Amino acid sequence: MKNKKVLLIIDMQKGSFTPKTPRFDTVGVVKRMNELSELFRKAELPVIYIQHDGTGTGEFEKNTSEWELLDSLNVEPTDILIDKYANDVFYNSKLQSKLTELNATELLITGCATDFCVESTVQSALTKDYNITVVSDGHTTGERPHLKAEKVIEHHNWVWQNMIPTKGEIKVKTLNEIRNDTTTTPMR
Repeated sequence: MKNKKVLLIIDMQKGSFTPKTPRFDTVGVVKRMNELSELFRKAELPVIYIQHDGTGTGEFEKNTSEWELLDSLNVEPTDILIDKYANDVFYNSKLQSKLTELNATELLITGCATDFCVESTVQSALTKDYNITVVSDGHTTGERPHLKAEKVIEHHNWVWQNMIPTKGEIKVKTLNEIRNDTTTTPMR
């Protein structure tokens, strides 16, 4: 069986990107996600959008405007949409069964927020023996009381680069590095 790459785009929802919750380099991150999505689609590889479903909590209620994906994301009908219910995308969601169905062995991870849902998903994917590439300039977060968003992102990229995986491997690469890799080797 060939290694199969899947792109995960986590929680890029309107409710996470408001004037009260500004995110670091939103325009740039979305632009890079759109470019990466297009690379995946051209290679006939899956793009999965993850949306937090807070049904019953009063936040991110399914089918409300805050639950919707950002208008600036280029979502195609062939893309897969999966709801999540906790920081860890794998928890009680259909992600694992979908990845198994797709024969996924490698996950490229992007999204919001670096220090919550992206971090939890990276940690969870490691314990499931996936090969992981975190797109270092493809995730974002907001300012924290003790740390600027840019530093939170920088810190997590460093942590992920220095993790010891279980069976799979973990890499942290910029979109440019990923793009350059695909010019010498096919996305598949």
